[in-house]
Amino acid sequence: MYIIFLLLWIILNGQFTWEIFAFGVVIAGVMYGFVCKFLGYSVETDLLLLRKLPYILAYILVLIWEIIKANMSAIQLALSFKNEIDPVIVKFTTDLKTDVAKVVLANSITLTPGTITIKLEGSELVVHALDVELVEGIDESVFVKMLRKMEAMDENTRQKWRNRHE
Repeated sequence: MYIIFLLLWIILNGQFTWEIFAFGVVIAGVMYGFVCKFLGYSVETDLLLLRKLPYILAYILVLIWEIIKANMSAIQLALSFKNEIDPVIVKFTTDLKTDVAKVVLANSITLTPGTITIKLEGSELVVHALDVELVEGIDESVFVKMLRKMEAMDENTRQKWRNRHE
């Protein structure tokens, strides 16, 4: 987070000088201290995000691929004269534990064409789809599997940190 604050400072200044860099180092440090003290952020959170970065990037690539595939399906559905569009609303429960993972799943579903998350309440999602084929296996989709791995990684890392500090 500190690096992001520093880079934002430099980018928003529009130029790079040593004075801007020096002020940025100080201001980024103050901002990082503020975020850690008042917003519950920590160095451990930074380290966890750094460890999860390859998984996050892989998730983004899979999301882009799924968006492309869903676009093709939606185009095929729209241009097909043989098939009638059969919209459906599906309700399913996810076993994801964290609110962040549930929101990422709901947003990923909404970003894929032909589906939209209508409601997320607790662990239950309600999804509208243009056709039943678009939501087949949605409760065990690639998104859910990847988010489960990231949650397991979070829990393992936090458990290790707890054991070190006790």
